[in-house]
Amino acid sequence: MIRVRFAPSPTGYLHIGGSRTALFNWLYAQAKGGKFVLRIEDTDALRSKKEYLDEILDSLKWLGFNWDELYYQSQRFDIYRKYAEKLLKDGQAFVEKTEKGEAIIFKVVGQKIKVNDLILGEIDFEAESFKDQVLIKSDGTPTYNFACVVDDADMQITHVIRGDDHISNTPKQILLYQALGFKVPYFAHLPLILSKEGGRLSKRKGATAISEFRNMGYLSQALVNFLLLLGWSPGENREVIDIQEAVKIFDLKNINKTAAVLDLDKLDWINNQYLKTEDPEKLADQLIPALAEKGYINPQEFDRNYLLSLVKLFQARLTVLNDFVDWADFFFQKEVRIDPQAQAKHLSVDLSKEFKMFCQRLDGLEDFSIENIETAFRQMVGELGIQAKVLIHPIRVALTGKTIGPGLFEVIYYLGKERVKERMAKWIK
Repeated sequence: MIRVRFAPSPTGYLHIGGSRTALFNWLYAQAKGGKFVLRIEDTDALRSKKEYLDEILDSLKWLGFNWDELYYQSQRFDIYRKYAEKLLKDGQAFVEKTEKGEAIIFKVVGQKIKVNDLILGEIDFEAESFKDQVLIKSDGTPTYNFACVVDDADMQITHVIRGDDHISNTPKQILLYQALGFKVPYFAHLPLILSKEGGRLSKRKGATAISEFRNMGYLSQALVNFLLLLGWSPGENREVIDIQEAVKIFDLKNINKTAAVLDLDKLDWINNQYLKTEDPEKLADQLIPALAEKGYINPQEFDRNYLLSLVKLFQARLTVLNDFVDWADFFFQKEVRIDPQAQAKHLSVDLSKEFKMFCQRLDGLEDFSIENIETAFRQMVGELGIQAKVLIHPIRVALTGKTIGPGLFEVIYYLGKERVKERMAKWIK
């Protein structure tokens, strides 16, 4: 059975690079009917923090990368010590005394090491270029490479899929596999993700925590779709693909050998595609906490059908879900905030007569429907002999405080007759 692992260190949050590695491991396990192992590499007690661990676990669950087994390296120190002592006993390691304690060092013997990488092809290394490798540090903690080899062998990992920043570790690990008599797994190193400007990702260039993307209002399925395209393609120039469909066609050999470029504009586009087709009920559920935090609704007592109507009104326009909270604020506020520039551009001329006339027309509507509102408006501008835009923009600003948004007649309908008249009355002298 194919067994893969994702091995984050809880010394920081889960970012794009790590989540793509997790995705390709999880996806390969799904595609091959294998197991996805999650291993928390928390040997550094000083830098490992619970807040990072919680964020990593929460983010993986949110993305849908459910694991089959979970291990913590901090609970396995006795296992690392046992294998280090085996190498000592076999004469392949030695003890080095330091002021802080005793370290166990592996003796590197010169040889050529071949790595048949499933993505990058054959890579050759000369062991002579490596120094002797520390296995157990003087403080009793294992080194990264040693713990990694012991764990991968003990957990029966068949394929090590990780970022190509680990390539230099691979030959050192192969030496340890061989010294311990372990079967060497297959290796597949994922090319780097570069920023759009070029160079490695940094906080300034897209290395954003997954939890931040979540908080900004990206949908998990859109982010997973985006991660998929960072080094892999479903073919036929497709950019939107459901993860279950990807499972059926994914293979490591189809991963690109060249670096992927992080294009957050593409993420925005993909997220919009998913928002357009998402169930409004689900979107409403995700929006309730943000709307409650702003004081726009009482989560225990609000008109859900009204919220659903507004979600449907906006969802095709949204880039991220949080746009709704900013763009639809005028539906929830008693006093609408008018953008000063919009006011100067569209409400600097006295439109009292036209506004009063339109309010009267709305008042006379027995059936206050979107269709009837539009008919009343168009009849009125026709009688006045003016173009529709002469009034559409000023009315929109008076009602919403903004120059853009959903169709004006839908806005009027969902605001309701009384709120529309009240807001327009403020501009009637």
